[in-house]
Amino acid sequence: MNVTQATQLVAEREIRVKLRDRTFLFGTLFFLLIAAAGTILPPLFAGGPSTVAVTESLAAPLRDAGLEVRVVPDDRAAEQAVRDDDVDAAVVTGPAVLAMDDAPDDVVNALSSQPTVRLLDPDAVDPVVAFLVPFVFAFVFFLTSQTFGVQIAQSVIEEKQTRIVEILVAAVPVRALLAGKVVAGAILAFAQIALIAVVAVVGLQIGDSGGLLTLLAPAIGWFVPFFLIGFVLLAAMWAAAGALANRQEDIAAVSTPVQLAVMIPFFAVIFLNDNATAMRVLSYLPFSSPTAMPLRLFTGDAAGWEPIVSLVVLVLTAGAFVLAGARVYEGSLLRTNGRTSLRTAWRERETIG
Repeated sequence: MNVTQATQLVAEREIRVKLRDRTFLFGTLFFLLIAAAGTILPPLFAGGPSTVAVTESLAAPLRDAGLEVRVVPDDRAAEQAVRDDDVDAAVVTGPAVLAMDDAPDDVVNALSSQPTVRLLDPDAVDPVVAFLVPFVFAFVFFLTSQTFGVQIAQSVIEEKQTRIVEILVAAVPVRALLAGKVVAGAILAFAQIALIAVVAVVGLQIGDSGGLLTLLAPAIGWFVPFFLIGFVLLAAMWAAAGALANRQEDIAAVSTPVQLAVMIPFFAVIFLNDNATAMRVLSYLPFSSPTAMPLRLFTGDAAGWEPIVSLVVLVLTAGAFVLAGARVYEGSLLRTNGRTSLRTAWRERETIG
């Protein structure tokens, strides 16, 4: 059995185990429900335009504003329609707006004389969207890499604790174990994110947010390769961290560098997303580029060549970390008599692997 076949075998085993894990399945369902609720419910709760009772002579400006107009014969009928809760508001001679307990802003605005507004930057991103998009990109990458990374480390430690790793190493190359776990984690993570993205896209369409979807499309398109390669980089680090530990209780201690590599870029993108210089730097740093570069593409701050250069840097860095992680993994996997130091795992690779 060559390394490729062994990697495929390990990856298939890891995927089968995870798909039978109720925690993983319920977690995926939970995120799907959040994605659906976050895209469908806000427009529904926002409600539609007000229904207005009005005589025909006063109906024209309300129709022009897109309000639902119900024509009544006189002002008394309009007032009664409001009291009977048949309409949200009424417009009577004056004109005056009648409502029960809350002034209908859309009706008032339709009857008001407003000055001409000329936008100097009509393509500017809505401030709320500008805040939410970097948070969503960063949160998705942070949560996914953290969740699946910890699971990879726990899987490695479990195999060491049960000594099953000795049987696995006798059957397949050590590097195939690492590669299989990373590949399986990447496939599962991408599948989960893809499902969530499909639900979110459908929710945006149902919620009539197609314009936002059009703005997000280029950023999402670039987020996919950045996400996959960035995940491979971090997954190799998580697997190596797991190999250094010998008990589940040790995972927090050995994974501190990996935790920092995930958390620092997350908070940097969240808090510095409005700083153009900082975001330009973050979009080329391998640990933050999976979220920073798609965000710059969304806001239109990145030139066409920049994501390509950033992706090349990320690929080269991921390759280097995979090789380094494999060396640490090989040098510590069969050491089951306590935590292994990084220095020992690096130096003893040849004698243990």
